[in-house]
Amino acid sequence: MPASNQHRLFVGGYAAADQPGIRAYVFDEATAELRPCGAIGGIVNPSFLVVHPNGRWLYSVGETHREPDGAAGSVWAFHFEQPAASEQLMIAPLNQQASGGDDPCHLLIDGSGRWLIVSNYSSGSVGVLPIRDDGSLGAMTDHVQHIGRSAHEQRQEGPHAHSAVMTPDQRFVIVADLGIDQLVFYAFDAALGKLTAHGHSSTRPGAGPRHMVFHPDGQHLFVANELDSTLDSYAYDRLTGTLRPVQTLPTIPTGTQANQVADIHVDAAGKRVYVSNRGHNSIAVFDVNHAGALTPVMVAPCGGNWPRNFAITPGGTSMVVANQYSGDVSVLPLDSGTSALGAPVAQIDVPQASCVQFLTTYD
Repeated sequence: MPASNQHRLFVGGYAAADQPGIRAYVFDEATAELRPCGAIGGIVNPSFLVVHPNGRWLYSVGETHREPDGAAGSVWAFHFEQPAASEQLMIAPLNQQASGGDDPCHLLIDGSGRWLIVSNYSSGSVGVLPIRDDGSLGAMTDHVQHIGRSAHEQRQEGPHAHSAVMTPDQRFVIVADLGIDQLVFYAFDAALGKLTAHGHSSTRPGAGPRHMVFHPDGQHLFVANELDSTLDSYAYDRLTGTLRPVQTLPTIPTGTQANQVADIHVDAAGKRVYVSNRGHNSIAVFDVNHAGALTPVMVAPCGGNWPRNFAITPGGTSMVVANQYSGDVSVLPLDSGTSALGAPVAQIDVPQASCVQFLTTYD
């Protein structure tokens, strides 16, 4: 990169195959400017992305459904590089594999960088794909199917695996299943790419767990619940691989109607947790103390309509938010005080934006 305060940002979204569904930008931490530096099409609905820790490979879902799209979901691998004396990124596909279900919506790379775990929302299943030495994806090594339903008749008529997270010790994969109101634990075999059922933690009926994040201390897990607009905190017992519920807080003001929680992140210092609200179109901000207890700070406008995925910039100065319905990406300044989140200082048009991922590490 030309300067240490400039970072690569990838944005994915909902797009037809003949549209540039994945776009790359240079983000300037000092000025909050976003400059286009690459794009690629050919993928239907690359709605969620993840960057490999080696800083050379990018992975995307192809969020499709057998009905009406005619094809189940897929996972794509890409290689990217920056030619000398240019900001432009050359992004090229390596290959694709079936995701093992309909509407894949989340990807996770394990700590070794050798395995990619995909959550299939509509099918309620989870698959494991090997990452080969060249960055391409091998054939699926394991696939697990969830069963069950929960309290919400329309949204919880069956299992809906929405995301996965590795425990800090890399022993377990936890899958948030919105459809069955469970955080499902799997022991993960990093030699074979296999998942073995270990147990689960149930949420409140109708909560709809969506996304999760561990605190940097590795002892607390925070869960964003889509259907009842709440944030749950859990204490993680690494010896037994279990969770203990600690706290539940709302992410929206009392009386708010028609909201769906989306994404969740914690800052690098472990002092603040952020949750995006679709419908209320806001970001809820919470302080975290040394014991992992949460205190509400504010609920601030997100800068657009229907905030899905968001990311804290590598320098910690700002938040970048993908607003799907308004078709833009907003940059909001962060503050360590009570005015935790400011009004947008920059914004770019990105049709149907749904995911933002920074490139933060290099070989």
